[in-house]
Amino acid sequence: MQIHDLEKVFLDKIEEEIKIEPRDWMPDAYRKNLVRQISQHAHSEIVGMLPEGNWISRAPSLKRKAILIAKVQDEAGHGLYLYSAAETLGTSREETINDLHSGKAKYSSIFNYPTTSWADMGAIGWLVDGAAIINQVMLCRTSYGPYARAMVRICREESFHQRQGFEILLVLSRGTAEQKAMCQDAINRWWWPSLMMFGPRDGESTHSDQSMKWKIKRMSNDELRQKFIDMIAEQVKVLGMTLPDPDLKWNESRQHYDFGEIDWNEFWNVVKGNGPCNKQRIEARKNAWDEGAWVREAAAAYANKKKLKTNNGLEAA
Repeated sequence: MQIHDLEKVFLDKIEEEIKIEPRDWMPDAYRKNLVRQISQHAHSEIVGMLPEGNWISRAPSLKRKAILIAKVQDEAGHGLYLYSAAETLGTSREETINDLHSGKAKYSSIFNYPTTSWADMGAIGWLVDGAAIINQVMLCRTSYGPYARAMVRICREESFHQRQGFEILLVLSRGTAEQKAMCQDAINRWWWPSLMMFGPRDGESTHSDQSMKWKIKRMSNDELRQKFIDMIAEQVKVLGMTLPDPDLKWNESRQHYDFGEIDWNEFWNVVKGNGPCNKQRIEARKNAWDEGAWVREAAAAYANKKKLKTNNGLEAA
């Protein structure tokens, strides 16, 4: 087939909602866009374990420790699903991780903020995982098959994480004055970074328009952000807390909440590596990679030994 014929088949599949699979022909730009997005998503899941893992030993009860351990394990699993999906596009696990360590690949800016109290575990679950769900539910219908299938399980688990986070804040919101203050403080600190998770404003994103044409994404950054704000503005009432935005109010004519201006200078500063914990996060991932080298080497040696034994058995037969 000629290239233009192959491209027509590809675009017809996109239009007809037929999943693109690893062995299907696809434009190089589509493949590159997917590798960037999926690997960035995988990195976010793995780096996202760090701020929460920091609180496992300090959780207020055995029950809370067990729940937080389970959540962090879930995030590790999400990263593995997504690294595997990226590998179906012809990139290796080592290559994607090296891109993270070198700074070539990004991860969600939200994970460059510190967790300074137990209430942050609630705010991360409710706000950060809540924003992730809004972003990711549409990816269950993304045009690339392996990515879409990985997202089904991820979204189910993230939904549980959001409920768990909300429950932490609910308990604090009904506690002592000090606990209520801790709850409000966490919401204040995580609200605006959570809105930044949806990325730049429409028209300022490098990849968003093309991703929507290829149905990798289904909604724009601003549409997703508005959907999130409408949801959280109602849920916060149950907590008896407030969101730190004096401009937040219901607009009857729009049937949406109006909200204040995001600090885009802060957003771009964090994306460029100058957030409160950027260097700390990357350093932790590099150390984990280096310290795990013996595990990878042992696994590779075992696999090679098993393969050699199998081949010798076949030759003998």
